[in-house]
Formats: sequence, C-alpha cells, structure tokens
Amino acid sequence: MQRYAIGIEFCGTHYRGWQTQQEGVPSVQQTLEEILSKVANHAVQLHGAGRTDAQVHATNMIAHFDSPSERTDRSWIMGVNSQLPKDISIQWIKRMDTEFHARFKAIARRYRYVIYNAPQRPALLNKQVTHVYHELDIPKMQEAAKKFEGTHNFESFRAAACQSNQPVRHVKHCTLTPHGPFLVLDIQADGFLHHMVRNIVGCLLEVGQNCYDVEHIDTIFAAQDRKAAGVTAPPDGLYFIQAYYPEQFQLPNIALGPQWLNWPI
Repeated sequence: MQRYAIGIEFCGTHYRGWQTQQEGVPSVQQTLEEILSKVANHAVQLHGAGRTDAQVHATNMIAHFDSPSERTDRSWIMGVNSQLPKDISIQWIKRMDTEFHARFKAIARRYRYVIYNAPQRPALLNKQVTHVYHELDIPKMQEAAKKFEGTHNFESFRAAACQSNQPVRHVKHCTLTPHGPFLVLDIQADGFLHHMVRNIVGCLLEVGQNCYDVEHIDTIFAAQDRKAAGVTAPPDGLYFIQAYYPEQFQLPNIALGPQWLNWPI
C-alpha cells in the first residue's frame, strides 16, 4: 500500500466546498474520489489539508490517498485529469511514507482574499474576485488587519455552525496589499474556523467604509459573540493557497493560480 500526496487546483464556484456532503450535493473531494477510484481500480478515500466553504477556490490544496495499484506518477496525473471536470486539476503527486497525513500533519494554512475595488463590476473576473464599488480607506484597513495577528479568541469571527472544539487560533500574519484596483488579503494561521477569513474581511471592509474605527476590532474580539462582528464577505474572492508541513516531508511549493495569488505581500 503506497501513500500519495497530491496538490490540487480548483475553481469552487459550482461546488459546495471541499468536503463530501450528503448525496446529490457536489463537492470537490467526492468528485476527485470518484475519478481516483476509477484510475486505481478500487475505492479511494481522499484526506484534505482542510475544508473550504461553498464556492471557495484553491490553488494548492494538499491531500493524500493510499493505493496498492502500480501506476507511474505521470499515469496518475494524466489518468485523473483527463476525466475530471475542467474546474478541478491535480498539479503534482509525490510518494510519501505512511507517517504523512494531509490534515493532521499540517502545521499552518494560508489563504488569500482578493477584492476588486472599482466603480464598475468586472465581467471576466466574475466569481473569481469580490467586487466592492465603495471608495475604501486602505491605510485604515491595513492598520485594522494587523489587529488580527497573534493569538486570539476568534469566537466573534466564526460561523454559528462551526464545529471546532475551541476558537483560539494563532495568526502568523494578516497583511492587506493594494495592487492597482486589487486589494489582496494574505493570512496565515495554525488553523481556521468556519467563515473566519470571510468574517475578518467583512469587518475590514466596514472599517474601510468608515463604519467604525480601527479600535472597534478590539471590542469585537472582547464580545466573543458573532453578532458583534460585521457581515460575512462573499466566497468569490477567497483562495486556499497553501498548507505547511514539517520540512521532513519536502512537499513541492509551487506558485499556481492567477497573478494576484503570487503578488508579494
């Protein structure tokens, strides 16, 4: 039995997130498992580095599966990609020992959220970015983004349906960078709660529209109540871009996806 790690790129617009849902509800995981099972000639169970919300995208979602089937790496990738829908693609594959686990061995995860700030909505970027037509106070938003760095109780920033046992997370960085009409939020943490990134973005957008001052973020944290925070930002602009593992696993670190996902922070 050989364990394989794979890097997956997907456009989540037509899926109810990464994780397999009830029958009849399309998910990225279930779609991949069905095709992997055909190529492997046996039922394959896929384990991902994390979950994503409905309609959220990924450029390098890490997952693993086990198979006794003898295939070359190229045969795995070409065999699966040729049968997958065009909005999902395996980008790389690596043989691992059984100590590796895509979810439990991950030490950090990283997302980017892309805002297109312009008077008119984009057509070619539809469902790939979140359009905001209001004028935004970007320096104020950048100051507010720093409030999320460090170890905090994110109770106010998680969905009511969140299944995590506890809301404390350590955010390594939360950086908002303008690139012309684009605003890119880059955030890395040891883990994320349900809707956490989208709720953070929702608060930052309200700060940018001068709905309240930067210091109000502290009040939201202290409340430990979802009702104290702002609206949940749309899923369109959110991308899972990387999971990090101990160096011993030596997984590929490949820059994928649209240009805004590779801009420096």
